[in-house]
Amino acid sequence: MANRKSSNLALVVSPEEASLSDQAYSQIEEMIVTMQLPPDTPVSEAQLSTYLGIGRTPIREAIQRLSREHLVTIVPKRGIFISDLNTEKQLRVLETRRELERLICMKAAKRATPTERKEFERLAKEFYKAAKDKDDALFRRADKELNDLTVIAARNEFAAAAMSPLHGMSRRFWFGNFHHFAGVTEMANLHGSLAAAIAKGNELDAGAALDRLIDCVENLTRKTFSHSE
Repeated sequence: MANRKSSNLALVVSPEEASLSDQAYSQIEEMIVTMQLPPDTPVSEAQLSTYLGIGRTPIREAIQRLSREHLVTIVPKRGIFISDLNTEKQLRVLETRRELERLICMKAAKRATPTERKEFERLAKEFYKAAKDKDDALFRRADKELNDLTVIAARNEFAAAAMSPLHGMSRRFWFGNFHHFAGVTEMANLHGSLAAAIAKGNELDAGAALDRLIDCVENLTRKTFSHSE
């Protein structure tokens, strides 16, 4: 019993450390997604702690979270590596993402508050602007915001927990591969249609917009696979 109690106490993280862990996670995740840390790159807690100016404990917490999201791989006795980009794995991600995200988008359309609907309207405009201006940076920022806001507006914690690891993998695959085959215009317009449907509260339109988006992403993923053969 004493050992079990000590083990549980070791898992307690202070609010300050939790906040720093979130900061560390956000910064490392962005570095992975944007390929500043390319696939198969070895990293260490010490290196990341020094680079980010954040202590080892929050870095360790962030690494564990990124491992659960399949963005880093922890290999016993070898170290920590940025996970590889795998097209077949990405197709399985999309297979799962389609069903989960359709549910989330439709429930967001149903349950979003008036304030959240205004945010969806704003995001739709930003996506259309990104499409018109071919602004990849604006698209990526709006994409991250849409992912986060949709999960919040859906108000389904179980779907949110299942969806969380899929977003980072999808964003990284886009950044690492899709720009070879498609500009930002089509993808930004599809995201804009999805955000607009949620803003209007139309569940069926939101589900249909999500399916069109995933259809496009699947086609680009298969094109990536064919190109690599």
